[in-house]
Amino acid sequence: MAAPTMEHNNHSSNDFCHLKRTDSSKSESPSEDVFELVQKEIGGDLKSLKKVSGLLEKLTLENKQLEEQVLTVSSSVPLRVSAALSAAEESRVKLESTLEKERLLSNTLQQHLQGSQVWADSIGQVLGQLDTLERHMKYLQCLARIEELSDSIQQYLMTNSVWDAVGAVDRMASLDMGLRESGCSHLQDFLRDTLRFWHKILKDKLASDFEEVLTQFHWPFISPPTQTLSPPANAQEINSQLELLIMLLPLSKRFRYHFTGNRQTNNLSKPEWHLTQVLIWMGNSANFMDEKIQPILDRAGAKVNAKVELCRGLLTLAQEKLAHEAPRLLYDDALFCHLVDEVLQFEKELRSTHSYPRAYPGVLHILLEETVFQKWLSVERKMAVEKVDAMLSAEGAWSSQYKDITDVDELKAPDCAETFMTLLLVITERYRSLPCPRAQLNFLALQKELVDDFRIRLTQVMKEESRQPLSPRYCAILNAANYISTVLSDWGDNIFFLQLQQAAVSVGEEILGPLGATETGRLASLEGSLFEALLALLERLRGDMLGRLLDAVMRDVKEKAQSYCKDRWISLPSQSDQATMSLSSSACPMMLCLRDHLLQLQQMLCLPLFQMFWQGLAERLDCFIYEELILYNHFNEGGAAQLQYDMTRNLFPLFGHYCKRPENFFKHVKEACIILTLKVGPALLLCDVLKQSEEDDYLLTHQQPSPESALNELGVYKLAPSDAQILLNLRSAWLNQ
Repeated sequence: MAAPTMEHNNHSSNDFCHLKRTDSSKSESPSEDVFELVQKEIGGDLKSLKKVSGLLEKLTLENKQLEEQVLTVSSSVPLRVSAALSAAEESRVKLESTLEKERLLSNTLQQHLQGSQVWADSIGQVLGQLDTLERHMKYLQCLARIEELSDSIQQYLMTNSVWDAVGAVDRMASLDMGLRESGCSHLQDFLRDTLRFWHKILKDKLASDFEEVLTQFHWPFISPPTQTLSPPANAQEINSQLELLIMLLPLSKRFRYHFTGNRQTNNLSKPEWHLTQVLIWMGNSANFMDEKIQPILDRAGAKVNAKVELCRGLLTLAQEKLAHEAPRLLYDDALFCHLVDEVLQFEKELRSTHSYPRAYPGVLHILLEETVFQKWLSVERKMAVEKVDAMLSAEGAWSSQYKDITDVDELKAPDCAETFMTLLLVITERYRSLPCPRAQLNFLALQKELVDDFRIRLTQVMKEESRQPLSPRYCAILNAANYISTVLSDWGDNIFFLQLQQAAVSVGEEILGPLGATETGRLASLEGSLFEALLALLERLRGDMLGRLLDAVMRDVKEKAQSYCKDRWISLPSQSDQATMSLSSSACPMMLCLRDHLLQLQQMLCLPLFQMFWQGLAERLDCFIYEELILYNHFNEGGAAQLQYDMTRNLFPLFGHYCKRPENFFKHVKEACIILTLKVGPALLLCDVLKQSEEDDYLLTHQQPSPESALNELGVYKLAPSDAQILLNLRSAWLNQ
C-alpha cells in the first residue's frame, strides 16, 4: 500500500509542476490570476490539497452572487431609460407651450409699437423744433455778448480806461476760443473781425501813449545820456504810465530808415556801420533799462531781464540785415572777409561788453548757413595758403626775430614757423566761439590740412639744403619742425581742443575721415590727441634731419680721427717715462672738430634739439672709438694710459658742459679703458675667472665668483665677459712678460 501512495504523490507533484510551467509560459493569459489564487490558498505543500474542495465551494458561491447582480442590473436598465424618455417628452410639451406664449406676446408688442410710433414721430418733431430754437437763442446770445463787449470797449476808450478796454478784449478773445469747436463759421468770422478792429485801435492808442511817455524820457538814446538831465516835473505820473507800455518801435524805425533803401548809410561794403549802431544803442539804453524798465518787470513778477530783451530785439534787426547781405557777398572775397571779420568782432563785443548770455543766439548762425559757411572755409584756406607762400619767400623767413634775446629765444623758431603758428592761432580764435561743434571740426580739419602742407614745404626746403646739413638754414628748418611739434603738443592738452576731441568721437568721421576703432578709443579715453598723426609725421621729419646732421658731423670727425686711430698704441712710452701726460697730437684735429661743431650747433639749434644732438653724437662717438680704435689696435701699458688720458681728460670734458657725468654716455670707451689699464695682478685674476667660466666643471662649483660679478667689482657693467676677454687679449704683448 505504501508504493502506490508514493506513486500518486509523485504524479500529483508532476502535475503541479506542469501547471506551474504552463502558467509561466502563458504569463499574459487570464489564467494567471487563477494560478496566483491557487498559490496563495494552497501553496507548494501537497498536504494543503484538502483545501481545494473548500476553495471550490467558496468560488462557486461568489460566482452565483455575481450572476444574480448582473441579472438585477440588466432588469433595472430599461426602467431608467423609460423614465428619461418620459421626462424628455414632458419638457418638449412645455417648450412648445412657452414658444406659443412668446409668439402671442411678440404680436401684441408689435401692435403696440405701431400704435405709439405716431406719437413718437410727433414728439420728435417738437423736440427738433425746440433744439433749433435753443441753438438760435445761443447764437443770438453770442451776438449780444459780442455787442455788449464792443460797447464796453468803446465806453472804456472814451473814458481813457485803456486797461479796462484791454480786459474786455481779453474776454472777447476767450469767447472766440470757446467757439472754435462750434462750427459756426460766420459767427467766428464776425467775432474775429471785431477782435482785429479793437486790437488795432488799442495798439494805436498804446503806441501813441508810449511814444509820448518815451519822448518825455528822451527815448530813444541816440547818444550817451547825460548825467545832468533833470527829471520831468511829472516824473511819478510818467513812471506809472511807463509800467503799461512796450518800447522797440522807435529804434526799429530809425534802423530801417538809415540802413535800408537808397540811403548812403546802407552800404554793402560797410557792415560795421549798422553793427556798430546796434551796439551803441545797446550801450546808451542800458542804464535806462536797468533803472526804469527792470523795476516794472520785477514788480510784475516777470522773470525777464529788460536789458537782455532789448538786446534781443535789436539783434533781430542786425540778423535780418546780415541774412540779407551775406549771400550777396559770396562772389567778392574781399568784401566777404570784411563781413566775417565785422560779424566776429560784433559777437565778441556783444558777449563781453554787453554781457549778452550765451544761451541766446547772437549773429554767428548767419555764418553757419551752408553756402556762407563753405565760402568762409574756402576763403580761410585761400588766404592762409597765400600767407604761407609770402612768409616762406620773405627775406628773413629762416631767421629768428628774438635771436639776440637769449631768455626769450629758447625754441629758436624761425620767423616763418612762428608766423605760421600765429596764423593757426588766429584761425582758432575766429572759430572758437562758433555754437556748432560740427563747424568747429571743419575748421580743425582745415588747420590740420594747413599743418601738413607746411610740413611738406619744410621737407622740400630741407631736401634742397641736405647737401649742407650744417648750414644755418638747415638748422632753422629743424627748429621750425620742432617748434610746430611743440605747439601742437601743447594744443593737444588745451581744454578747447579736448572738448573738440570728444565731439570728434561722435561726429568726427564725417569731417575728419575714418578714425578706426583703436584711434576712436584713444580719443574717447583722452589717451590720444587730435594732432597725433601730424605729430608722428613731424617727429619722423625731425628724426630724419637729426640723423643727417649727425651723419655730417661724424663724417667730419672720422676724417679728422684717421691718424689718431692709426697711432702706434703698442709702442708708446709708459706713464712713468713721461714727466707729464698731454693730449695725443694726432687727437687734436678730432677734438677741435668736435668742439667747433658742438659750439656751432649749440648756437643754431634750440635746447631740446641740441640735447638730442649731443647725446646722439656721444653715442656714435662711443661706438666709433670702441670699434675703430680700441678693437682695431693692441695696447701696451703706455698706450692704454695715453688712451685713458685722452678720453677722460679731453674727450669727456668736451661734453661736460652739457651734463654732470659725460662719461655715462661713453660706456664702451670708459669700461674698455678700465680693462686696458688694469695692473698685471688684477688682469691675471680676471683672465683666470673668464677662462674658468668657459670650463664645464665651473657649472658644478660656485666657489669662484661669476665673470659678471668680477667685472662689476671693477666698474664694468656694459661690456660682456666675452668683450672683456677680447680686450685682455689686446694687451697680451706685455701681459705675458
